[in-house]
Amino acid sequence: MSVTNRLIYLPLGGAGEIGMNCYVYGYGPEGKERLIVVDLGVTFPDMDSSPGVDLIMADIAWLEARVDRIEAIFITHAHEDHIGALGLLWPKLKKKVYARRFTAIVGRLKMDEAGLPLDALTTVEAWPAKVTAGPFEVGFVPVSHSIPESSALVIDTPAGRLFHSADFKIDRDPVVGEPWDDDLIRSIVAERPIKALMCDSTNVFSTHPGRSESTLKEPIRNLIKSRGGMVVATTFGSNVARLKTLAEAARAADRSICVLGRSMRRMLSASEEAGVLTNFPRTVSPEEALEIPRGNLMLLVTGSQGERRAASAQLSRGKYLGLEMKAGDLFLFSSKTIPGNERDVLKIMNAFSEMDVDVVDDGGGLYHVSGHANRPDLEHVHRLLLPDMLIPMHGEHRHLREHVRIANEAGIAAEVATNGMMMDLTGDEPQVAEYIETGRLYLDGTAMIGALDGVVRDRIRMALNGHVMVTVILDEQDEPLGDAWVEVSGLAPLGRGERPLAETLEADLTEFLETVGPKVLRDDDKLDEALRRLVRQTSVEEIGKKPEVTVVISRLQAE
Repeated sequence: MSVTNRLIYLPLGGAGEIGMNCYVYGYGPEGKERLIVVDLGVTFPDMDSSPGVDLIMADIAWLEARVDRIEAIFITHAHEDHIGALGLLWPKLKKKVYARRFTAIVGRLKMDEAGLPLDALTTVEAWPAKVTAGPFEVGFVPVSHSIPESSALVIDTPAGRLFHSADFKIDRDPVVGEPWDDDLIRSIVAERPIKALMCDSTNVFSTHPGRSESTLKEPIRNLIKSRGGMVVATTFGSNVARLKTLAEAARAADRSICVLGRSMRRMLSASEEAGVLTNFPRTVSPEEALEIPRGNLMLLVTGSQGERRAASAQLSRGKYLGLEMKAGDLFLFSSKTIPGNERDVLKIMNAFSEMDVDVVDDGGGLYHVSGHANRPDLEHVHRLLLPDMLIPMHGEHRHLREHVRIANEAGIAAEVATNGMMMDLTGDEPQVAEYIETGRLYLDGTAMIGALDGVVRDRIRMALNGHVMVTVILDEQDEPLGDAWVEVSGLAPLGRGERPLAETLEADLTEFLETVGPKVLRDDDKLDEALRRLVRQTSVEEIGKKPEVTVVISRLQAE
């Protein structure tokens, strides 16, 4: 009896959201497909939904349960939302990782920090070189983006050729890194038609053609040359081309350049090591910068998204490594604020404004260009690749849905596939094969916790409602020994009549313990539930809040 093989695509992260990219491709008999993984990225927490969390990544439990079927891991580029979870999730998979030189350098830094074997990561050359992984042949196709050596993947399978775009833009003069090459794409299609295109959807609503990184050179140079005080600029630390543009503008204005921020320095170092960044102007240390006249100094700093511990935020709060902003200085945000970070960025802007520092952002579009393809560019790529089908990725649901619409208008079969939707690509149109339960993993300090573990949920509830700890002691006869006492956190200290809340709670609890029957006193669960209910009831009456409650019951044992 012949065995029917199928070709599947499964997003575990990055589809229906921007960030946390993790995709799976499979080929083989149903339920026994050989698998490859594309990208292991992170997204970043916010105080509303994930307070105290350090990083968020896709829950890869589905992959862990099938780890014997995984052939390899491929990393398309070195942005955190594509490589940030490598050192955290690799120990769960322990499969060979493939990436191009710059990405591999960044990846090895992450592996080294996690104490993992560096030889797990293999550096590969660009297309037409290919990596064989089970039934797959995978090639890295250079595309332009806002980080060096970003690559699309050509994935050859017995069922057809796939094109995984990763993040890209059409930029034929990207300053640093490889330009977009129509002829290269045409040659790939001529060699073998594209069965399915999995495509970046981030800027599908931007209706004008994307702009080249090189268009920023003159506006940034003119801005910096026009200033008299110190100039500070922030951008994404991984945007090496932008850093070079800013640094060259500073040099043209006779300014020395000081780089502040570990992640930015690390990206510059990796770029130089990989050979993708050359002739970067000389930089000075923070100590040397202190001796340079302010009109001859420019700082390149981390923190374009308002990160509290980054250099931008530190400068907005006062001195950082001895350097400080003063009236008449300029702070340039050569970046776009990612949705969700507006409040943190505005806080920094206002802090600088209070110092009489001039703040310039990208409101006019002069000092930043996106690293993602706009709608006309996406349509151009559709025409170049002529795929049989298209699955949009890297976007919120509205982006995916709009991308499907414009693909359908061009006569391309397309389908929205969000995280957990396994798509069967074997036929002429994408079909939903099954739904996989997906979720998120949190890095919380040094611990990995699941989104459903309740840790973050409890943290949010305590933040919103406060917390009361109740302690009671019972003697050998299950009788209360002394009064109950409470510790109150995150709640108003005084209730009705200006009486301390803790005293009111203790009085009500003690009265309850003196009158409740022995059946409840002998049963820890019933006693726990009754005390919790009483604390919440009294708190609502006194201050209008229903706190989280922890009950500690201590029983003395007869000797």
